[in-house]
Amino acid sequence: MNPIIFVLPLSILLMACSPPAPPEKGPRLVRVMTVGAGDTPLVRDYSGEVRAKSESTLGFRIPGKLVTRLVDVGATVTQGQPLARLDPSDAGLQATQAEAQRSIAAADAARYRDLRSKNFVSQAALDARESALAASEAQAGLARNQTAYTTLFADRTGVITQVLAEPGQVVAAGQPVFRLAPDGEREIAISLPETDIGSIKLGQSAIVTLWAKDGVKIKGTVREISPAADPLTRTYATRIRLSGVDARLPLGMTATVGFETKVGKNTVVVPLSAIFQQGDKAAVWIVGNDASVSLKPVTIAAYTDNGAVISDGLKGGERIAAAGVHRLVAGEKVRVIESGGTPK
Repeated sequence: MNPIIFVLPLSILLMACSPPAPPEKGPRLVRVMTVGAGDTPLVRDYSGEVRAKSESTLGFRIPGKLVTRLVDVGATVTQGQPLARLDPSDAGLQATQAEAQRSIAAADAARYRDLRSKNFVSQAALDARESALAASEAQAGLARNQTAYTTLFADRTGVITQVLAEPGQVVAAGQPVFRLAPDGEREIAISLPETDIGSIKLGQSAIVTLWAKDGVKIKGTVREISPAADPLTRTYATRIRLSGVDARLPLGMTATVGFETKVGKNTVVVPLSAIFQQGDKAAVWIVGNDASVSLKPVTIAAYTDNGAVISDGLKGGERIAAAGVHRLVAGEKVRVIESGGTPK
């Protein structure tokens, strides 16, 4: 039997069972943006938190054992409100002793006044007793004050932000027991790195974003820049004054502070994802009117959180690929998606 008779039907059967050829791939989908040039605003962002404009530490004016703490962290206190108490025993004994000394001095002075009126003692002797009485009265008054100092009062209305001592602890005179943030103006505290300290100036405007307030943006100005860097972080503490903000804004709330700067004429800012790196050289993909791409070398002046600052090789109005740049091939035609738009 002729073998051709079997080969021909078998080849027909294989052709019938083979899967259909895959359809040809369409143009690659590429997100495209049009760059602008000249005085492009560049925003530098810094993380910070809400702070009171001023904070004070509160402590007892005398030493003693802390027996009662009346408020906790976060408590809102009013001026004159008691915050903590010391053991009053020692202060009470000192006041009793001082009062006894004052009584003795008063009686002694009265007796010498009577003797002086009868010319039995000299005026100098009476003056000495009068001086002793004045000293003892002053000592008694001081002892009474010491007794009052066993209770620590809030010197202003505000919020307790930190507790630094607990009952049972022996504290020294002036040792911090509480940190109080008084009611009033709120600010944002940020830390500037060494590389940016020269570009931020006192009075410079800023935009503050409070994420806990649905991303609301508030105008601010730089009020203070520390003249010395923190020895641990090597950053400079900076305060941003807020405009038109409720003084009761919660302390410790996170915020982002942005400073706008101009990057100069003929300079553009592009996303970092648009940079195509070839060794130590950078380039971007230019998207032409016919939707074809071509590689164009560029000079990058700086990398920032907001993008790459390009000083040469790119001009305003040109369209570039904003993402997926490492998958493109020179001359390839693409489907364009304008940033924030739909495919074309």
